[in-house]
Amino acid sequence: MAQSSSEAPARPVGEGRSGAPVPHAGHGPGWSKVPQVTAVFWGVKVLTTGMGETASDYLGRTLGPIPAGSLGLAGLVALLVLQFRTTRYRPWIYWSAIVMVSVFGTMAADVVHVVAGIPYTVSVIAFSVGLAALLTAWYVSEGTLSIHSIRTRRRETFYWATVLATFALGTAVGDLTAGTLRWGYLPSGILFAALIAVPALSGRFLGLNAVAAFWWAYVLTRPLGASFADWMGVSTARGGLGWGTGPVTLALIAPIVLLVGYLAISHKDTPTGQPVTGAGD
Repeated sequence: MAQSSSEAPARPVGEGRSGAPVPHAGHGPGWSKVPQVTAVFWGVKVLTTGMGETASDYLGRTLGPIPAGSLGLAGLVALLVLQFRTTRYRPWIYWSAIVMVSVFGTMAADVVHVVAGIPYTVSVIAFSVGLAALLTAWYVSEGTLSIHSIRTRRRETFYWATVLATFALGTAVGDLTAGTLRWGYLPSGILFAALIAVPALSGRFLGLNAVAAFWWAYVLTRPLGASFADWMGVSTARGGLGWGTGPVTLALIAPIVLLVGYLAISHKDTPTGQPVTGAGD
Protein backbone atom coordinates (compact mmCIF):
# COMPACT_ATOMS: atom_id res chain seq x y z
CA MET A 1 0.00 0.00 0.00
CA ALA A 2 2.96 2.29 -0.58
CA GLN A 3 2.00 5.54 -2.18
CA SER A 4 3.44 6.63 -5.45
CA SER A 5 4.85 10.10 -5.85
CA SER A 6 2.28 10.79 -8.54
CA GLU A 7 -0.38 11.50 -5.94
CA ALA A 8 1.39 14.67 -4.81
CA PRO A 9 0.54 17.90 -6.58
CA ALA A 10 2.96 19.21 -9.17
CA ARG A 11 4.27 21.93 -6.87
CA PRO A 12 3.12 21.54 -3.25
CA VAL A 13 3.30 24.37 -0.79
CA GLY A 14 6.89 24.82 0.33
CA GLU A 15 8.39 24.07 -3.09
CA GLY A 16 9.63 26.53 -5.68
CA ARG A 17 8.86 26.45 -9.39
CA SER A 18 11.77 24.10 -9.94
CA GLY A 19 10.29 21.64 -7.43
CA ALA A 20 13.14 22.16 -4.95
CA PRO A 21 12.26 22.87 -1.32
CA VAL A 22 12.38 26.51 -0.29
CA PRO A 23 12.45 28.06 3.19
CA HIS A 24 9.21 28.96 4.92
CA ALA A 25 8.14 29.88 8.41
CA GLY A 26 8.67 27.19 11.02
CA HIS A 27 10.25 24.51 8.85
CA GLY A 28 13.70 25.66 7.81
CA PRO A 29 14.49 24.34 4.31
CA GLY A 30 11.07 22.77 3.86
CA TRP A 31 12.01 19.09 3.72
CA SER A 32 9.26 16.51 4.10
CA LYS A 33 8.58 15.61 7.73
CA VAL A 34 6.99 12.22 6.99
CA PRO A 35 8.70 8.97 5.88
CA GLN A 36 8.26 7.24 2.56
CA VAL A 37 5.57 4.55 2.76
CA THR A 38 7.20 1.14 2.53
CA ALA A 39 6.50 -2.37 3.80
CA VAL A 40 8.57 -1.56 6.90
CA PHE A 41 6.41 1.54 7.48
CA TRP A 42 3.29 -0.63 7.73
CA GLY A 43 5.09 -3.18 9.89
CA VAL A 44 6.22 -0.57 12.42
CA LYS A 45 2.82 1.10 12.33
CA VAL A 46 0.99 -2.11 13.27
CA LEU A 47 3.52 -2.87 16.03
CA THR A 48 3.09 0.62 17.52
CA THR A 49 -0.69 0.23 17.55
CA GLY A 50 -0.45 -3.02 19.47
CA MET A 51 2.14 -1.65 21.87
CA GLY A 52 0.08 1.50 22.46
CA GLU A 53 -2.96 -0.58 23.34
CA THR A 54 -1.25 -2.80 25.92
CA ALA A 55 0.90 0.04 27.32
CA SER A 56 -2.19 2.15 27.87
CA ASP A 57 -4.01 -0.70 29.61
CA TYR A 58 -0.97 -1.49 31.78
CA LEU A 59 -0.43 2.12 32.82
CA GLY A 60 -4.13 2.64 33.48
CA ARG A 61 -4.31 -0.37 35.79
CA THR A 62 -0.98 0.36 37.51
CA LEU A 63 -1.18 4.13 37.98
CA GLY A 64 -4.88 4.79 37.64
CA PRO A 65 -6.70 6.50 34.76
CA ILE A 66 -5.92 10.12 35.67
CA PRO A 67 -2.17 9.75 36.42
CA ALA A 68 -1.77 7.48 33.39
CA GLY A 69 -3.63 9.92 31.16
CA SER A 70 -1.56 12.84 32.44
CA LEU A 71 1.65 10.92 31.80
CA GLY A 72 0.48 9.95 28.33
CA LEU A 73 -0.48 13.52 27.47
CA ALA A 74 2.85 14.87 28.73
CA GLY A 75 4.76 12.33 26.66
CA LEU A 76 2.69 13.11 23.57
CA VAL A 77 3.18 16.87 23.90
CA ALA A 78 6.93 16.49 24.46
CA LEU A 79 7.42 14.27 21.40
CA LEU A 80 5.23 16.42 19.16
CA VAL A 81 7.21 19.51 20.19
CA LEU A 82 10.40 17.72 19.14
CA GLN A 83 8.77 16.59 15.89
CA PHE A 84 7.57 20.09 15.01
CA ARG A 85 10.97 21.58 15.80
CA THR A 86 12.86 19.30 13.43
CA THR A 87 13.48 20.61 9.93
CA ARG A 88 13.09 17.23 8.21
CA TYR A 89 12.17 13.60 8.79
CA ARG A 90 14.10 11.93 11.61
CA PRO A 91 13.11 8.30 12.26
CA TRP A 92 13.62 8.18 16.03
CA ILE A 93 11.68 11.37 16.70
CA TYR A 94 8.90 10.60 14.22
CA TRP A 95 8.27 7.03 15.40
CA SER A 96 8.55 7.98 19.08
CA ALA A 97 5.81 10.53 18.43
CA ILE A 98 3.71 7.84 16.73
CA VAL A 99 4.16 5.60 19.78
CA MET A 100 2.93 8.34 22.10
CA VAL A 101 0.00 9.09 19.80
CA SER A 102 -0.86 5.39 20.01
CA VAL A 103 -0.68 5.34 23.81
CA PHE A 104 -2.61 8.57 24.33
CA GLY A 105 -5.09 7.85 21.53
CA THR A 106 -5.99 4.61 23.31
CA MET A 107 -6.36 6.42 26.62
CA ALA A 108 -8.60 9.07 25.05
CA ALA A 109 -10.92 6.49 23.51
CA ASP A 110 -11.03 4.46 26.73
CA VAL A 111 -11.77 7.51 28.89
CA VAL A 112 -14.72 8.42 26.68
CA HIS A 113 -16.17 4.95 27.28
CA VAL A 114 -15.07 4.01 30.80
CA VAL A 115 -15.23 7.41 32.53
CA ALA A 116 -17.91 9.20 30.52
CA GLY A 117 -19.93 6.02 29.93
CA ILE A 118 -20.40 6.67 26.22
CA PRO A 119 -21.06 3.44 24.24
CA TYR A 120 -18.44 2.41 21.69
CA THR A 121 -21.09 2.61 18.96
CA VAL A 122 -21.53 6.31 19.67
CA SER A 123 -17.75 6.80 19.96
CA VAL A 124 -17.17 5.18 16.58
CA ILE A 125 -19.73 7.48 14.94
CA ALA A 126 -18.36 10.58 16.69
CA PHE A 127 -14.72 9.80 15.90
CA SER A 128 -15.65 8.98 12.28
CA VAL A 129 -17.39 12.34 11.90
CA GLY A 130 -14.42 14.08 13.51
CA LEU A 131 -11.96 12.34 11.20
CA ALA A 132 -14.05 13.16 8.14
CA ALA A 133 -14.22 16.81 9.23
CA LEU A 134 -10.44 16.95 9.70
CA LEU A 135 -9.75 15.43 6.29
CA THR A 136 -12.26 17.77 4.66
CA ALA A 137 -10.73 20.83 6.32
CA TRP A 138 -7.25 19.65 5.33
CA TYR A 139 -8.26 19.18 1.69
CA VAL A 140 -10.15 22.46 1.47
CA SER A 141 -7.20 24.30 2.99
CA GLU A 142 -4.37 22.60 1.09
CA GLY A 143 -5.90 20.99 -1.99
CA THR A 144 -4.31 17.63 -1.20
CA LEU A 145 -4.23 14.95 1.49
CA SER A 146 -0.98 13.46 0.26
CA ILE A 147 1.55 12.70 2.98
CA HIS A 148 4.30 13.43 0.44
CA SER A 149 3.55 17.13 0.84
CA ILE A 150 4.02 17.59 4.62
CA ARG A 151 6.40 20.53 4.22
CA THR A 152 4.61 23.36 6.02
CA ARG A 153 3.59 23.90 9.63
CA ARG A 154 -0.09 23.97 8.73
CA ARG A 155 0.05 20.70 6.81
CA GLU A 156 2.00 19.07 9.60
CA THR A 157 -0.63 20.21 12.09
CA PHE A 158 -3.37 18.68 9.94
CA TYR A 159 -1.33 15.49 9.59
CA TRP A 160 -0.81 14.90 13.30
CA ALA A 161 -4.37 15.84 14.20
CA THR A 162 -5.56 13.31 11.63
CA VAL A 163 -3.17 10.64 12.93
CA LEU A 164 -4.48 11.14 16.48
CA ALA A 165 -8.07 10.91 15.23
CA THR A 166 -7.33 7.65 13.38
CA PHE A 167 -5.90 6.11 16.55
CA ALA A 168 -8.92 7.11 18.64
CA LEU A 169 -11.31 5.84 15.97
CA GLY A 170 -9.41 2.60 15.48
CA THR A 171 -9.38 1.95 19.22
CA ALA A 172 -13.14 2.46 19.46
CA VAL A 173 -13.77 0.20 16.44
CA GLY A 174 -11.61 -2.59 17.88
CA ASP A 175 -13.31 -2.41 21.28
CA LEU A 176 -16.71 -2.32 19.56
CA THR A 177 -16.14 -5.59 17.70
CA ALA A 178 -14.31 -7.38 20.50
CA GLY A 179 -16.42 -6.18 23.43
CA THR A 180 -19.78 -4.69 22.48
CA LEU A 181 -20.43 -7.14 19.63
CA ARG A 182 -18.69 -9.93 21.60
CA TRP A 183 -16.71 -11.25 18.66
CA GLY A 184 -13.58 -11.57 20.79
CA TYR A 185 -10.05 -10.29 20.21
CA LEU A 186 -8.69 -13.00 17.93
CA PRO A 187 -11.71 -13.06 15.55
CA SER A 188 -11.59 -9.25 15.49
CA GLY A 189 -7.91 -9.32 14.60
CA ILE A 190 -8.54 -11.78 11.78
CA LEU A 191 -11.40 -9.60 10.52
CA PHE A 192 -9.22 -6.47 10.39
CA ALA A 193 -6.38 -8.40 8.78
CA ALA A 194 -8.79 -9.26 5.96
CA LEU A 195 -10.23 -5.75 5.75
CA ILE A 196 -6.83 -4.09 5.52
CA ALA A 197 -6.21 -5.96 2.27
CA VAL A 198 -9.24 -4.27 0.70
CA PRO A 199 -7.67 -0.83 0.07
CA ALA A 200 -4.55 -2.42 -1.39
CA LEU A 201 -6.56 -4.64 -3.74
CA SER A 202 -8.98 -1.82 -4.58
CA GLY A 203 -6.10 0.45 -5.47
CA ARG A 204 -4.49 -2.21 -7.63
CA PHE A 205 -7.54 -3.60 -9.44
CA LEU A 206 -10.35 -1.05 -9.03
CA GLY A 207 -8.42 2.18 -9.37
CA LEU A 208 -9.02 3.46 -5.83
CA ASN A 209 -7.20 6.74 -5.29
CA ALA A 210 -3.84 6.16 -3.61
CA VAL A 211 -4.48 8.78 -0.93
CA ALA A 212 -7.88 7.29 -0.05
CA ALA A 213 -6.33 3.80 0.06
CA PHE A 214 -3.58 5.03 2.38
CA TRP A 215 -5.86 6.63 4.96
CA TRP A 216 -8.28 3.69 4.82
CA ALA A 217 -5.45 1.29 5.59
CA TYR A 218 -4.00 3.68 8.18
CA VAL A 219 -7.23 3.63 10.20
CA LEU A 220 -7.44 -0.17 10.04
CA THR A 221 -3.89 -0.71 11.32
CA ARG A 222 -5.07 0.50 14.71
CA PRO A 223 -7.75 -2.13 15.46
CA LEU A 224 -5.62 -4.75 13.67
CA GLY A 225 -2.59 -4.33 15.93
CA ALA A 226 -4.63 -3.65 19.05
CA SER A 227 -6.86 -6.71 18.63
CA PHE A 228 -3.92 -9.11 18.40
CA ALA A 229 -2.07 -7.35 21.24
CA ASP A 230 -5.16 -7.57 23.46
CA TRP A 231 -5.58 -11.23 22.54
CA MET A 232 -2.05 -11.92 23.73
CA GLY A 233 -2.31 -9.81 26.86
CA VAL A 234 -5.76 -10.35 28.38
CA SER A 235 -6.67 -13.29 30.59
CA THR A 236 -7.89 -16.61 29.25
CA ALA A 237 -11.24 -15.87 30.90
CA ARG A 238 -11.60 -12.97 28.46
CA GLY A 239 -10.58 -15.07 25.47
CA GLY A 240 -6.89 -14.14 25.49
CA LEU A 241 -3.61 -15.95 26.01
CA GLY A 242 -3.08 -14.44 29.46
CA TRP A 243 0.49 -13.21 28.88
CA GLY A 244 -0.20 -9.88 30.60
CA THR A 245 -0.26 -6.37 29.16
CA GLY A 246 3.13 -5.46 30.66
CA PRO A 247 5.08 -8.37 29.12
CA VAL A 248 3.33 -7.93 25.77
CA THR A 249 4.23 -4.24 25.77
CA LEU A 250 7.89 -5.04 26.36
CA ALA A 251 7.81 -7.78 23.73
CA LEU A 252 6.46 -5.33 21.14
CA ILE A 253 8.94 -2.57 22.00
CA ALA A 254 11.89 -4.77 20.97
CA PRO A 255 10.97 -5.18 17.25
CA ILE A 256 9.88 -1.53 17.07
CA VAL A 257 13.33 -0.41 18.28
CA LEU A 258 15.08 -2.81 15.89
CA LEU A 259 13.05 -1.72 12.86
CA VAL A 260 13.35 2.01 13.59
CA GLY A 261 17.08 1.52 14.17
CA TYR A 262 17.29 -0.18 10.79
CA LEU A 263 15.47 2.74 9.15
CA ALA A 264 17.72 5.28 10.89
CA ILE A 265 20.84 3.49 9.64
CA SER A 266 19.69 2.48 6.17
CA HIS A 267 17.63 5.60 5.37
CA LYS A 268 15.30 3.33 3.38
CA ASP A 269 12.32 5.54 4.16
CA THR A 270 14.04 8.91 3.89
CA PRO A 271 11.94 11.18 1.64
CA THR A 272 13.29 11.63 -1.87
CA GLY A 273 15.74 14.50 -2.15
CA GLN A 274 16.29 14.88 1.60
CA PRO A 275 19.97 15.01 2.57
CA VAL A 276 21.39 12.16 4.66
CA THR A 277 23.88 13.11 7.33
CA GLY A 278 24.21 10.10 9.58
CA ALA A 279 22.74 7.01 11.25
CA GLY A 280 21.16 9.02 14.04
CA ASP A 281 18.72 10.85 11.74
